[in-house]
Amino acid sequence: MSLVQYEIFIKVVELKSFTKAADQLGLTQSAVSHAITGLETEFGFQLISRSRSGMTLTREGAQLLPSIRSVLQDNEKLHQEASAILGVTAGTLCVGVFTSVSRHLLPQIIQTMDNLYPQVKIRLTEGNYEEIEEQTISGKLDCGFVNKFHSDQLKVTPLLKDRILCIVSPESALYDQLAISFDQIEQVPFIMPAFGGYHEVKRILAENHVHPNVRFELMEENAILAMVAHHLGISILPELVLPEDIAPLKAIPLETDSYRTIGLATGFHPSPAAKQFVAVTKQVIGLDADLA
Repeated sequence: MSLVQYEIFIKVVELKSFTKAADQLGLTQSAVSHAITGLETEFGFQLISRSRSGMTLTREGAQLLPSIRSVLQDNEKLHQEASAILGVTAGTLCVGVFTSVSRHLLPQIIQTMDNLYPQVKIRLTEGNYEEIEEQTISGKLDCGFVNKFHSDQLKVTPLLKDRILCIVSPESALYDQLAISFDQIEQVPFIMPAFGGYHEVKRILAENHVHPNVRFELMEENAILAMVAHHLGISILPELVLPEDIAPLKAIPLETDSYRTIGLATGFHPSPAAKQFVAVTKQVIGLDADLA
């Protein structure tokens, strides 16, 4: 068995397709099938169950998946450390991101990484907070942006606090206020950001014992803004998800200082490329960072 076979296995599992894996890897479907069959022969059991409806991992395949992923991660880290000994930061870096980070922070971070470490290939995976955290813990991602400053399972570098604001339309009775009270939120229809990516909104409401009159629950912030613009209710969103100009809508602070925390999570023993990505991110945001 070889690392190439492991890489093919991981790609087939991620894409849930032999054909798609072959296309992405630049191989024939026959070569991909042969690699998987070779692994199954050497291990002595089936890894993937194939049928007309598609493919699924067998129980044994699912059991080996974390170990195979760990082998590939250790191999990548080994090559990065060897490059670091030569004074070169190189390799592939898998980063988990969510929408507001992609829009406001990521372009400058990647531009700086390209300038400083052109031999680092960055791969981005979008997801919500839970998905990014889980995939960083499992090793599928080298690092990822999360909505916390602390974790028992990851090393988290605090980056910034993002204000939580109340979004209202010109027809709202709250439009001219300097701050919105939690009592007022309960008195009008509310557009709730969906749970998958906006834990902090529900957390803030719960901490202040607010029970909003939820009319709709939506994941996409542009849809939420459109609902508010049509005077269908108010909403609460983090400042970084908002466009630069939301006029004629207004984003008004809450009566208490409310915010979400954004951090950058890695494993406890990050690769050289991941360490430099953390340093560059801190530099871009304006935190002290030591760029080697």
